[in-house]
Amino acid sequence: MNRAIRRTALVISASSLTLTLAACGGGDDGGAGATPTKGDDITVGLLLPEKSNSRYEKFDYPIIKKKVGELTNGKGKVVYANAGQDADAQDRQLAEMVADGVDVLLVDAVDSHAIAGGVKKAKAAKIPVIAYDRLAEGPIDAYISFDNEAVGQVQGRALADRLGDGGKAQKIVMMNGAVTDPNAAQFKAGALAELEGKVTVAKTYDTKDWKPANARANMMAAISSIGVDNIAGVYSANDGMAGGVISALKAAGVNKLPPVTGQDAELDAVQRVLSGDQFMSVYKPYPDEAEAAAEAAVARVRGYGIEFDSLTPDRVSSPTAKNIPANLVQVSALTRDTIDSTVVQDGIYSVDEICTAKYKAACDSLGIK
Repeated sequence: MNRAIRRTALVISASSLTLTLAACGGGDDGGAGATPTKGDDITVGLLLPEKSNSRYEKFDYPIIKKKVGELTNGKGKVVYANAGQDADAQDRQLAEMVADGVDVLLVDAVDSHAIAGGVKKAKAAKIPVIAYDRLAEGPIDAYISFDNEAVGQVQGRALADRLGDGGKAQKIVMMNGAVTDPNAAQFKAGALAELEGKVTVAKTYDTKDWKPANARANMMAAISSIGVDNIAGVYSANDGMAGGVISALKAAGVNKLPPVTGQDAELDAVQRVLSGDQFMSVYKPYPDEAEAAAEAAVARVRGYGIEFDSLTPDRVSSPTAKNIPANLVQVSALTRDTIDSTVVQDGIYSVDEICTAKYKAACDSLGIK
């Protein structure tokens, strides 16, 4: 099945959502008012936030690098830095790229508020800044990401459907992401829109730095407070934390795990979904997001106003500005039944990568070959 057709069937439309993001408005010289400044000799500065989530090193950076090369006849380049979840380090990396005179910045912020000063300095140097994956504050020109409320809705709806008609007597734990990441609040809001009135949120946590170890500690505290037998399900905002949650449940002696959600379709999580340890994840088509970011960055540098506008058809708002040009890429649920039609079909993982000896029988039962 064609990727676009499949997603039309599986995803929630972005137009049905009310966007409540916060960050600074589009650049004062962006969009149709821009004038051409560069040809193919473009340098894109790419700032990514951390390495604990495998997607950044495995997908985002190489895909953006490849796409920039394709769009510039091999003459454009990507200068890359990863902050390792350190906002101060990212601020220094941004300053270095500004000093080196990159043509445009793609910034996936460790801390969306703390990055604002660096964004202002970039703009003062006439370097456009595009927020990537997480909405940064400051005078950004555009925002390229997934539809984050839809992510939460997909997670919440899947969990509610899995729990069925047990009603509010069913207690769940919410393991949300870091408060420094504006996406986390959107994931949570989307999930709660599907869960409220259907279950009781017995414990909720904002997990520092999205770290699995912190999620595990939070889950151990929830088990101690609620009682392991009283936990009907766990909303985990991403796959890394889902691994920490599942580790805590197993350490508490749970043999039949409650449904645990996730996000990012990391390889370990896909295999946990195969084995039944994790109930579901959210598949975010990284090639679509990364390629959209590369296209917007190149168009912005070249000053192609109409092209740039066509690449950013959506609008979002942040604490500092409204109507930021955006491109919100759609997502879909990954369960045992959709592994083949998502991450395998799109070439994210090969069957050999997923179906190692430990998981071969599960793959065979699902016809993943």
